[in-house]
Order: sequence, then structure tokens, then C-alpha cells
Amino acid sequence: MPDSAKSAVGSIDSLDLKELLDSIRFMYGYDFTDYSQASLKRRVEHYMSTHAVTHFKEFAQALLKDESLFENFVQELSVTVTEMFRDPLFYLALREKVIPRLATYPHIKVWIAGCATGEEVYSTAILLQEEGLLNRSIIYATDINQQSLQKAKAGIYPIARMKSYTKNYLSAGGKGSLSEYYQAKFDSVLFNKNLRNNIVFSPHNLVADRSFNEFQLILCRNVLIYFNQSLQDHVLDLFCKSLCQFGFLGLGNKESLLFFGQRKKFDVVDAREKIYMKNC
Repeated sequence: MPDSAKSAVGSIDSLDLKELLDSIRFMYGYDFTDYSQASLKRRVEHYMSTHAVTHFKEFAQALLKDESLFENFVQELSVTVTEMFRDPLFYLALREKVIPRLATYPHIKVWIAGCATGEEVYSTAILLQEEGLLNRSIIYATDINQQSLQKAKAGIYPIARMKSYTKNYLSAGGKGSLSEYYQAKFDSVLFNKNLRNNIVFSPHNLVADRSFNEFQLILCRNVLIYFNQSLQDHVLDLFCKSLCQFGFLGLGNKESLLFFGQRKKFDVVDAREKIYMKNC
């Protein structure tokens, strides 16, 4: 990449970025204005550098004129890094501290918000299956990224990842073998249909969309870190309204309810693994 391109990419003005975000909200309905500006700037700069774009203002104008370019930009902007049973101790805490309470409900509704390409969704389905709860559960898996949702719905992943996923699964208290839950073919694996039968994949924008059900468990891990405090409060309020009394909320290991205005409505179930229970 030429030095001039690096200079142009690395010098995005905050006011220019804000103007672009306002225009995107007006034209396309995607509201990124309350996302962490530092995170957004890094992601925009990365997109520009990987696509050999040298001038931000010209790039901004092209986004507003070319809808297909904008869709591609949004897909890459919202991609998150994920893996099956990521942070295994979190899933172990779910198994030991949350599952026994979920087992008391005749029907269980789980919302995985910001599900990305679905690895966390299948991890949760496997956990529920092993605890005998999947047959009376519905997992709602949502994301703003349509391409990621399609990958999640397909349930197909590279076989090369299964070694590390299996290690995570066992550390998370897995009761069998991860290979029991998928079929391998060539260089990919397909997760079993009986897991996917209880999952509903749907687009949902945490910024703009409202609650759509009442849940016993909501997982939204490593998503809030991309939002500023105002948007974090908005999303946490959405989750609070969406949880039943004594429902559980699981966050990422760098997230918490510490600065949430309604944090007193939650009791800490596991401080290290960021699991909370709504108390009212």
C-alpha cells in the first residue's frame, strides 16, 4: 500500500466521520452514531486499507450513492470474532448456575443477540441438549449482519477449527464428544438438524429495533464493547425489558452492569463470568 494511501486512511477527521454516520442513518436507516468512535474509526480505516481506498471523503460519497457498496461495507463493519464455547468457563458457569433454574420452566426462550456466524448459538444448543432442555427450548439468534446470519443458519464450519472447538467444549463441561453433534465431509462439518430445529435466525438491530418476546436467558457477549455508554444503556434497558423476572443475562468478560442506571434490578450470579439475574 503506498505511503500516501496510509496517510489518507490514518487521518480520518472525527467531524467527517460523524457527518458520514448521520448521512447513513438518514439514507439507509442504520444508526452507528452511538457506536464507540474509536472502534468505528479503526474499522473504517481497516476497510479502506484492505480495499485500497485512499481518500475518505470520496469513499463516503461513494457509500451514499452505491447501495451494494454500502451493504458490503456494513457486512465487514459488523463482523465479530467468535468461536464455539469461547471462554469455556462462561459455559461451565451457565451449566452449573443457570441451567438448574431454567430447568424449572415448562418452556424456555433464549435470545442470543449479536450472534455473528452462529458458533455461540450451536454451543448453547449443545449445552441445552446435554442438560435435557433443548426439546422445550427456542433459541432466537439475531444479528444486524445478514451474511453472518446466513452462515449461522447453514451451520457449516471448517473442519480445521474442530480441534480447538473440541478443547473448548471439554473445558466447558461437555458430557460427550463434540463430534457427536456434526457430520464431517471433506474440509467442512455440518451441525445436526436436531440442533437447528430449535433455533430461529432473524435480523435484529439492537440500536433501532424493539423487544420481540420475553426470555428466560439473554446472551449478548462482546457486543457492548463497540458501543458508547449511551448506547450501552439503551441496549441493556432493552434486555431488562425483555427478561422475565428471575431471567438471566450473560455478557462478555470485558463488559458489566457497573455503570448501567438500572443495575439494582439485577443480582450478580457469577461476577467473573459476567452472569446476572433480573430480580424484579
